[in-house]
Amino acid sequence: MGLIQEFKAFAMRGNVVDMAVGVIIGAAFGKIVSSVVSDVMMPVIGMATGGMSFSDKKVELKAASIDAAGNAIPATTLNYGVLIDAIIYFLIVAFCLFMVIKAMNATKRKEAVAPSVALPPPRQEVLLEEIRDLLRKRA
Repeated sequence: MGLIQEFKAFAMRGNVVDMAVGVIIGAAFGKIVSSVVSDVMMPVIGMATGGMSFSDKKVELKAASIDAAGNAIPATTLNYGVLIDAIIYFLIVAFCLFMVIKAMNATKRKEAVAPSVALPPPRQEVLLEEIRDLLRKRA
């Protein structure tokens, strides 16, 4: 089997196509969550913390300066606020995914719990039970 045919067989398997659809939907979902975090949640969190923005928080390790040639050297900073923003974003995304998976699992459980129709026992089994009952009465 040639390399191209083997790749085509691999790419057309159901799992790969399903995964590709999941990645595309995940990217779109990521944009929605990003908007929710940056446009809805972070302003509320900022108001709750007195109007402070986490992304602006930093520790200056080395002050800005000007070298001998007159070029400005920017300050060296430790931007811990960006990390806090990323952690909050992660927690919101993880919670959203948890809720989606929880809803999917609840739907699967409802399908699995659906009552099954009780089938009557096979005729052979009914006859054997009748014979057993008759033998008990004789003894």
